[in-house]
Order: sequence, then structure tokens, then C-alpha cells
Amino acid sequence: MKYVAGVDLGGTNTKIGIVDTEGHIVESTSIKTDSMRGIEDTFTRIWRSIEDLAKKNSVRVEGIGMGIPGPVVDQSVVTFFANFPWEAGTDCSQLMERISGIPTKLDNDVNVIALGEARFGAGRGYRSSVTIALGTGVGGGIYVDGKLISGMTGAGGEIGHMKLVKDGKLCGCGQRGCFEAYTSATGIIREATSRLLVNKTNALYERIGGDLSVLEAKDIFDAAREGDEFSLDIVEYEAEYLAMGIGNILNIINPKAIILGGGVALAGDILLKPLREKLKKYAMGATLDGLEILQAELGNEGGVVGASALVL
Repeated sequence: MKYVAGVDLGGTNTKIGIVDTEGHIVESTSIKTDSMRGIEDTFTRIWRSIEDLAKKNSVRVEGIGMGIPGPVVDQSVVTFFANFPWEAGTDCSQLMERISGIPTKLDNDVNVIALGEARFGAGRGYRSSVTIALGTGVGGGIYVDGKLISGMTGAGGEIGHMKLVKDGKLCGCGQRGCFEAYTSATGIIREATSRLLVNKTNALYERIGGDLSVLEAKDIFDAAREGDEFSLDIVEYEAEYLAMGIGNILNIINPKAIILGGGVALAGDILLKPLREKLKKYAMGATLDGLEILQAELGNEGGVVGASALVL
């Protein structure tokens, strides 16, 4: 049995696991990223944690895979770091190999989640899939014929920033009309809040006790399940833009599976049912033949398992 290390590098915490060839995590741990102490310090502490896990489980680590926030070129060079005060253009594979002596590959954090789902999760067995992470923002990863599509500068798969509305709502990226601005948890909450300011006679307003500051996407979906027409209208709004964005992806990539992860995807059938129906408006019929729309399976382990798949 071959064993590798998977590393999910986060802004606050970094998850580290030993993973076997079947994608099973033997054991994992978490450390503080402490990025202000410098990249070499963080990578050295990651390697020490890998050594400790390997020794504890009496296994030999043959490779290291890392998921990192930011675009990555050639599974090695990070063109800029999101959330880290580290030098742009750093060859992180080379650095970790110097520290550990172990072959290392890395990719964007959402790309590795997509790889994990394709190899070991909801998309296993399919030649092509697109994973969409619907959380505070919208991330994506494209997997075709056994490979991630990362693009020339590592920015491939940034589906959250395709444009759905000309000069539309402001997105966190600074541009307007992005997929993310309409379908992320942030986007849904923003839409619901604007409607609640003018309509307070609904179950959603009662659910949050009239305090708009505590509103979460889950509240909207829960109220919709209970039949609240106000909330059902917001779910329809979400499904419409989600169908528009996914329809664009289907028309360009024509994958076998769309895999939905993140907190919004946990809404389940209350969102997926209208989504499937609305897709017919935006996707060519041929792209819907045999299409699977699936929920991500790996959950919180997706980053570690996906990172390990880079070197398995």
C-alpha cells in the first residue's frame, strides 16, 4: 500500500492527513497556519506534523500534495497568495521538497477538492466533472479525462466570476454581475435582506426575530421547506441564476457530472428540484442527456483527500 500526505492550507488553520491509495485518511491533524511567521516556518511545521503522523502509524510517505488559496502554475508556482503575506511567484513545490526531501505537487484549494470528488467522491468513475463550491463565495474545479483544467496562469476554474448580468450586482472580486454575486450564500442573504426591508409579513422575518443581522442562507431554505411563499420566491431566484451559470458550464464543458458542495448545496431538493427544471432554459439539450447533478461526498475531508490525489 502506498501512502502520501494531503495538506489543506487555510488562512487560519492547516489540515494535514496521511492518505492511502484508495483515498482513505489513515489519520489527520490540524495546526495553526501562522502565515505571518513566513512561508518557510509554516512549511517546516507542516512537514514535522507529517513526520509525526507517519511515525505514529508506521508508514512511509512517498509524496506530498497541497491545496492552497490562489492560482497555481504547473502544480508548483503560486502566482499570488490569497490571505497570506507571502511573496508572489514562489515555487512552493521546490520549497517543500527542499524541506522534506519528498516529491511535492500543489494546486488551488478548490481545484484539489474537485480532484478529490472526481477520484474518490461523488464523481468517481466519470471521465469528466465540474465541482462547484457554493459557500460564502463560489469556487469551482474542472476535471476532464483525468486532469484538472488549471489554465495558463493557474486561474482556470474560477467559474464564480463568469458574468451573468451586465453591470449587475457588485461581487467580492470588485467586478459586477458575477455568478458568485447571485448564487453564493452571501448573494442569497443580500437578496433576502433587501426584500425583508420592504416586506416583514412572512415566516422568514419571524424566524429571525426581525433581526436581519443574524440571517443565514439556511434560514431561507428552512422557511421555504415549511411553505413560506416569501422564502420560496428567494429559492426560485437562487435556482434561476444557478441554472443560468451551470447552463453556461454545460454548454462549454459538457461534463458527465455537476457536483455541488458547500453550505448552499446542503439545501437539497428544495433547491435542486427547481434547478433541474430551469436548466432546460439555459443548457443545450445534448448537454443534459445522461447528466448527473450530485452532492459532494467528501465534506470537510475534501481538501486533504483531494490534495493527496495530486501525487497518488
